[in-house]
Amino acid sequence: MIPTPEVIAEAPAPTPVEAEQVPELGSEYDPPRGAIAEWALTILLLLFLTTTLVQAYVIPSGSMEDTLLIGDHLLVDKLAFAPSGPISKYILPYSDVKRGDIIVFRYPEDIRMTFVKRAIGVAGDRIRLVNKEVYRNGVKLDEPYKVHKSDYIDPYRDNFPSLPDHMSYSGQEEMLKNHMVNGEVVVPPDFVFAMGDNRDNSSDSRFWGFVPRRNIIGKPLIIYWSYDGTTDQLQDSGISPTHLVDLVKNFFPKTRWTRTFKLIHGFASK
Repeated sequence: MIPTPEVIAEAPAPTPVEAEQVPELGSEYDPPRGAIAEWALTILLLLFLTTTLVQAYVIPSGSMEDTLLIGDHLLVDKLAFAPSGPISKYILPYSDVKRGDIIVFRYPEDIRMTFVKRAIGVAGDRIRLVNKEVYRNGVKLDEPYKVHKSDYIDPYRDNFPSLPDHMSYSGQEEMLKNHMVNGEVVVPPDFVFAMGDNRDNSSDSRFWGFVPRRNIIGKPLIIYWSYDGTTDQLQDSGISPTHLVDLVKNFFPKTRWTRTFKLIHGFASK
C-alpha cells in the first residue's frame, strides 16, 4: 500500500507587483536508464515499497508546470543519487546529479520543507539569464520543457544575476556575494543550481541560492495518480474534509487518467 504522500512545499518567489536537462543545442531526450530497466525498477520498488527505497509525494504548486502539475502524486526514487558502496555500486543504478535532472530535495532555508526543481547547473558551471533565456558556460540553452506565463521582464528574476531590490534569503546573499564572477554565478563544489520549469512563478536558486548535494533526496520516478485539485486542498499532509468530499464526488472526472503511471525523465545535456 502506498503511504500518505508528503507534500512538496513551495515558498513564494519574490516577484514585483507589476508581474501579476537542460540541454545545449542538438541534445536529445536521454533517460538515465533504458525503458525496460525503468519499468523493472519501478515494479521492484512497488513490490518492496519502503521509505528507504521510495517515497510518495504530492505536488501542491505550479512551479514545475507543465512538467509536473498541481495534484500529481509521485513516487520518488531515493536510490538514484545515493552514495554507492564498494559492492552496491555494481548492483544498484546509482548516479550523480546531471544537468537537466529533476530533483527532490530539502529546502536549504528550511530542511523541514521539500522542493522539486530541475538541475540547471552543477559544480563549476557558470549560470546567467538574459531576458528570461538561460546561458550555461556561455551557451544559450534549448529548454523545451520551460514555460513563461508573463511577458513582464523582471530586472532580477529574468536578468540574473543582478542587484535585487532586497536580499530575501541568506543563501541568496551568500551566492551573490561570494560566487559571482564576471556577471555570472559559478556553482561551487557539492552544490547544484536548480530552477522551476514555470520560470515566472518559481521560488528557486535565483532567490535562495544553491542546493547542497547532501539535501537531495532523489528523483521523481513515476506519477502513480494525478488529481485536478487545488493548492489549498493539497498543501497539508492530511486530507481536509473539503478535499475528502471533493474526492468522493469527483474522483473519476477529476483524475487525470492520461498521466497515471507516467514515467518521469529529465532532459539530459552535456
